Amino acid sequence: MSNGTLPLPAAEQNPAASRRDQPGGVLRALFAPLEQLIVSGGDSRLQLDRSTGANGYFCRPAPCPDTLEFSSSTATSISQRGYDAASNARDALMRAAISDGIESAFDDRIEAMRSELRKQLGLAANIDVIFSASGTDAQLQALHCGRALLGPSFSNVVVGADQTGSGTVFTARGQHFGERTASDHVVTKGALLDGLSAQIDSVAVPLGNGYGGFVGDTELDAKVYDAVERQTFARRNVLLHAMDCSKLGYRAPSDELLLQIAARWPREVLIAIDACQMRLSRRQIAWYLDAGFMVLITGSKFFTGPPFSGALLLPPALTKRILQAGPDLTGLKVYGQQSDWPRHWHGARAQLPAGPNFGQWLRWEAALAEIAGYFAVPDTFRQQALRQLGNDIAQRIDASPHLQLLPQQPVAATSRNEELALPTIFAFTLKRDGAALPVAACKDIHRKLALPSDPSAAPCLLGQPVEWHQDDGGACGVLRLCLSARHITDAWSSDPAHAEAQLGELHQQVATTLARVEQQLTHRDDNEPSKESHGPRVQ
Repeated sequence: MSNGTLPLPAAEQNPAASRRDQPGGVLRALFAPLEQLIVSGGDSRLQLDRSTGANGYFCRPAPCPDTLEFSSSTATSISQRGYDAASNARDALMRAAISDGIESAFDDRIEAMRSELRKQLGLAANIDVIFSASGTDAQLQALHCGRALLGPSFSNVVVGADQTGSGTVFTARGQHFGERTASDHVVTKGALLDGLSAQIDSVAVPLGNGYGGFVGDTELDAKVYDAVERQTFARRNVLLHAMDCSKLGYRAPSDELLLQIAARWPREVLIAIDACQMRLSRRQIAWYLDAGFMVLITGSKFFTGPPFSGALLLPPALTKRILQAGPDLTGLKVYGQQSDWPRHWHGARAQLPAGPNFGQWLRWEAALAEIAGYFAVPDTFRQQALRQLGNDIAQRIDASPHLQLLPQQPVAATSRNEELALPTIFAFTLKRDGAALPVAACKDIHRKLALPSDPSAAPCLLGQPVEWHQDDGGACGVLRLCLSARHITDAWSSDPAHAEAQLGELHQQVATTLARVEQQLTHRDDNEPSKESHGPRVQ
């Protein structure tokens, strides 16, 4: 390809797809190199660049122990723990396939994974788990579930539309968000999915005020309530997407407002929680589900499973209503497969193609290992480590004459988010000659940090640059330094001295990464900014 990427649909990049039509091809696809399988069954965001061996987010499908990774708001390379879990899972599936057949063994494993995910998140057995290739794909699943209850024509009110993945502007309207799906189908970006003939409007409620700050919590609640009320007054049902949390670390609206909306419009409004960053506690997830809300999650943001993996969680009462309504999943035929949906969703599964998505499955196997590892760490250490590291990051950014930390949301007194009520995304602007750098210049620095020209320098991965509006309304870029579950899991030890030493190493990695950012600001190349490609859309 002219852009230097390795196309996933090609035989050497999508072994499962290329061999599936051959005799015994499904099973033979499992014998492909694990790195190839891990990036299969995904959309173009997983394409690897020929020159770097990484995707557009500079993540690799093999462990990178020497990379300083603070990019979990976007994506992270697979860890050795995740890689081993995926390898072991593949071996186990091969053994099961000998006696049960590959497709039956695969479906059994996906059902078992639903139970494992519920167990790791402390959820009841009657919570349904619908797997997907990414959080963006899960948005399309939520839209189809909502459509079953709200009717073919409704409004999507998206809270934090300015701070969510760029695919949301399409999924909120029932449109294709890319040009190739995770199931290897070519589609037209921006076109309606099959079966969605009626109009689905999208109403954006931004979190930023456009002048260097965020809308206050009380004002934002009022804006969300007003947006919902206007739609219902116009006799349009509403799918309300609440944000927990955004790519800059903000949550909205308040739990109290969500309950108020659900009580006033129990049939006209359906609430979906965008928790794809997974920076919330198990107790908060359970609260959302107990309240009757859908919850969208991933294994590939805070928990650092390999990019990408998504899931939609449904409470039992909502599942019952959707099944009684008979969901039309025509539009999802090009996005998923039967095994994504629980076995008791007979009618839904019948509408979708059979066959496994090995890449999606292996990415979730790796993510489950990361989730289990994090929650095996004592609560007190998780709290202590996140607070210490967060304070260190904020203080170092504040002390820099070239970096400015964006405002952080105050923690609500009633928060159920335990240690994850603490900030884990630290977004900052970069200044050169007193002026904040635009997004293009931030992308250039982001790339140079990830792909250093000095072979002795460790790559540094930060969250992809995003746009921010300054006090005067002018646009600039921000980078994001993010803490993740992997940082805490890898730092923990039952030996206090060893744990302290491991935390000290993390503090040093933070210092090194921020020093490298400042070095980019004070040592400008003659040819800056670079005109190289800066990767795919912001996550």
